[in-house]
Amino acid sequence: MDLVSGFEHAAGHDVPGAYAGIILDHFKVGDLAAYLSGRPEFAYRSQNGVIALLGCDCGELGCWPLEAQVITTEHSVIWRGFSQIYRPQRDYGDFGPFVFERSQYERAVREVVATTPAT
Repeated sequence: MDLVSGFEHAAGHDVPGAYAGIILDHFKVGDLAAYLSGRPEFAYRSQNGVIALLGCDCGELGCWPLEAQVITTEHSVIWRGFSQIYRPQRDYGDFGPFVFERSQYERAVREVVATTPAT
């Protein structure tokens, strides 16, 4: 949240709200591991592996989502192509990409899934 907020402020973007984590009780993603891996059948908008990584601090994901494309390769998971659907003219080209070692990413996702109550 701090990274994207800092980027938006430095870029001079209007920031009408603040980002927060996704509240899974409000946003039913189904298979959380598949969602965080950007698998098309579980992606937020089901196009090109785009998922919402953050929602609005009001708790409503659709109010102010930060989206990104998730690319999985043999050795890495990449978050790139960030966008704010309510400000499509914004250029996030200098934000990211964020590259994660695939086995570490998958381990972190498994840990989150294991500690997340089923909804």
